[in-house]
Amino acid sequence: MIAVEQWTGEEALLLRSVMRASVREFAERLGISPRTVSHWQKNKASVCRPQMAQILDTALSQCTSEEQEAFRLRLAALRGEPVPSATKPPARPAPCTVVSHKFLPVYLGELSAPLYTAGTPSAPGPGGLEQRTLPAGHRSAQSSTVHVYACGVAVVHLEEHQHVESLTELAVWRYRTYLKEPAWVGERMAHLLAQHSGVPAEPTPIPQYVLSAYELRNHSWTGSGLDTALQLLATPSVLVNRQDPANVVPLGPGVEDAKFRDGWAHPEAVTFDGGVSRGVVGWSGVAYHPRPDERALTMSQVVALELDVQALWALSSHILHMIEDGQDPVMPTAYGWRFLRSAYFRLTTARPTETAQHRVMREAILATSELPDRLRAAQDALRDSNP
Repeated sequence: MIAVEQWTGEEALLLRSVMRASVREFAERLGISPRTVSHWQKNKASVCRPQMAQILDTALSQCTSEEQEAFRLRLAALRGEPVPSATKPPARPAPCTVVSHKFLPVYLGELSAPLYTAGTPSAPGPGGLEQRTLPAGHRSAQSSTVHVYACGVAVVHLEEHQHVESLTELAVWRYRTYLKEPAWVGERMAHLLAQHSGVPAEPTPIPQYVLSAYELRNHSWTGSGLDTALQLLATPSVLVNRQDPANVVPLGPGVEDAKFRDGWAHPEAVTFDGGVSRGVVGWSGVAYHPRPDERALTMSQVVALELDVQALWALSSHILHMIEDGQDPVMPTAYGWRFLRSAYFRLTTARPTETAQHRVMREAILATSELPDRLRAAQDALRDSNP
């Protein structure tokens, strides 16, 4: 039996992670309010009261042996303690095939109108945002698309297939291409704007960041090894040295081996299941391993959600940046605070036709992106300036 000397919010969230439960499911299993779980997410160092500690002890004792072992390994890693070797050989870095999805959002405002008019109509995503698409024409991606939203945002989606010998190799590729893709998107957006409006954009709109979602396909990992692989895919920064952004290099030949040996997991990453599939969401991205199952989520569902999330992140960021610059945030009436309220409701409310796996995935992505908080802040700002 694993003993936790002192339960804090961080240990409680770690238990939720190994149980692969949503906020609601975890609260129901413990018989507590979902607000308590949300409190732990915001106050990880808070010490649980004795009665709550007993509840967590009971929940841990009821976990499967695999969940208890995963909790033991991750708890030791969290505390920086040595982990005894498992009875079976630990998983190691290995060749794998990964489908990389990059999302590069940029706020265009009124400039987006001619692009939206020229685009091909596309079905609204989970956020209910009206969108159209244009080919992006990326030089090497298997698929590249510009999603132009009626609210004035464009999100470039790049799909690239990578076969690598290790996840460190993939992490290095990721960060090195991150240096190039925003500038390329800026050039491409300027070309499209000049082509469809006849007026060059000044200054050139350049995305402020890149977010990745990975689909893990061909590989040899099982059990805890697969869990570690997904954790590393979602948080690849632990494998590389980024002190010189122009020359990202591996941390060392033994770093990835050690992560697999110790069963590494990021304490703030959130796991989700899709039937027999597995997924992990971190601040910097999503990792998902779909398996053949009629009930399982598809990667296209993850991509559809991320497109709307990144579009709304860019829109809310534009509004909040205006406030930071001392300006009164002003948006077209159709995309004011009521529009943000509608998008918030669509993204945070379960639908009758939504599967449990889809709900868990949606909640995990929203929790790690912190988009709901940004939408509320932007909504309040617009309401104050345009009641």
